[in-house]
Amino acid sequence: MVQNTTHAVMSQRIESKDSLDDFPTPPWATRALIEHIIKPDNLINMSALEPACGRGYMSSVLCEYFGQVISSDVHDYGYGYQRSFLDYDKRDGHYDWVITNPPFKLAEEFVLRGLNLCRVGVAVLVRTVFLESVGRYERLFRDRPCSIFAQFVERVPIIKGRVDAKATTATGYAWLVWYRDSSLSSNVAWIPPSRKRLERPGDYATSPAVSINSANSAPYLQGSFDLAAAE
Repeated sequence: MVQNTTHAVMSQRIESKDSLDDFPTPPWATRALIEHIIKPDNLINMSALEPACGRGYMSSVLCEYFGQVISSDVHDYGYGYQRSFLDYDKRDGHYDWVITNPPFKLAEEFVLRGLNLCRVGVAVLVRTVFLESVGRYERLFRDRPCSIFAQFVERVPIIKGRVDAKATTATGYAWLVWYRDSSLSSNVAWIPPSRKRLERPGDYATSPAVSINSANSAPYLQGSFDLAAAE
């Protein structure tokens, strides 16, 4: 039998039911969200929660822009603290932004929980095909359409368990952004070619370097600390 290697088949990603969905985000893709969509103005005065932080590749970039970054994950990858985002007991509006690459099978729940916890907005990195599905439309998009659908015009190589400067992909990705208090209809945006301009030395290290731009950030970026004191 000849293997079907068309892009349509290659772009599928099937994970087991108990998979941690460990697909780290190349740092430049997070910078592209900030630089082209959210815009970096005044973020130094805001907080961001990354609730699926993994090894910290996205969190370390958020620290370049936000004054306070809180990082957690359901699994202990040695970065941030271990906690299930869907079990958070924080009050509504506890963080300015919730920004993450969520487990694909839980992305809807992550968006809805994030909209309760944020003061400003939620941004999730998802495969472009996330927009499809009647069920997802009825559960999420019909009543809570995203404010901005930001499609990458270049491919974002996201692979299992690591980031790799030489990786390629057949899968398209987009950032979906919800502003909590926005009543505007969804807008489409395109993220222009960004990889060459936004990659930085050290982006593909096994463990990303922690960038701390505020004294208040330090407790949130350690592998273990007093969570009650931090929050």
